[in-house]
Amino acid sequence: MPAKIAVVIPARFAATRFPGKPLFILAGKPMIQHVWERASRAKGIERVIVATEDQRIADACTRFGAECVLTSDKCRSGTDRVAEVAKKKLKDFTHVINVQGDEPLVDPGTVSKLARSLAADSSVKMITSASVFDLDDDIANPNAVKVVMDRKGDALYFSRSPLPYVRNETHGLRFFRHQGIYGYTMELLFQFVKWKPTLLEMAESLEQLRALENGVKIRVVEVKHISLGVDTPADAKAVAPLLAKLLKQ
Repeated sequence: MPAKIAVVIPARFAATRFPGKPLFILAGKPMIQHVWERASRAKGIERVIVATEDQRIADACTRFGAECVLTSDKCRSGTDRVAEVAKKKLKDFTHVINVQGDEPLVDPGTVSKLARSLAADSSVKMITSASVFDLDDDIANPNAVKVVMDRKGDALYFSRSPLPYVRNETHGLRFFRHQGIYGYTMELLFQFVKWKPTLLEMAESLEQLRALENGVKIRVVEVKHISLGVDTPADAKAVAPLLAKLLKQ
C-alpha cells in the first residue's frame, strides 16, 4: 500500500506558562497560523489538520482557512491529541507527522524529509529529526534536548544532559540537538498512546523515551534548520525577529 501521510498540529490553549499561546500574534498572525502555513508547504503531505481542545483556536483556524478538529480536554499530551484526530479523521492514511503548534519556525523541508523517509522505508515505524549543535551553543542547557544515534541513524538515547559525556577527545565527534517533530505509522501511534509513561520518560520529561523503553527504533534524520519552540512570552519575543526574517525570504 502506498504511503499516505498527514500532518496533525496539536495546539492547546490552556498552557500553564503561556495561556492562549497558539493565538499569540507574531508578525501580524496568530502563532498557529504560521505553523499551519509552513507545514502546508511541505511536500509528500496530503492533509494538514490542527487539533485543539479550545473553540477559540478552532474559530481562528476557520478564519484563516485551516482544517481544525476539536479534541477532548482530557488528552494528556499533544501525542494523545494527534491520535484522537487520527482515529476520527485519518482512517485511510498510513502515517501521521506531529508538528508542534508552538513551533512557528518549523521548516517545510524538514517535514518533507521526514515524509519522504517514511514513504521510502516500510521498516521505519517512528521518525524524528536532529541538527548539529553550533560551537557557541550551550550544550548543557536542559531545554536543548540531545540525542545520540547508532550507525544506521536510529536513536540510542535522548537526554537533557550533555550527551555523550566526553572523557577522551574523539576526532569528528558531533553533538546533536533533537528537534521536537515526530512521524509515526498509524499502528505504532495507536500503540504508543496506550503505553503507560515509563521511568526514563518521567525522569527526563521526554515522551520519546517511552518508545525506546518499549523497544521501538526511532529513525533520526539529520537536518540543518533549527526550529525554536515557544514555551513562554520571552520565547515569543525572541522568535519574532527570526520569523520576520523568514517571511522576507
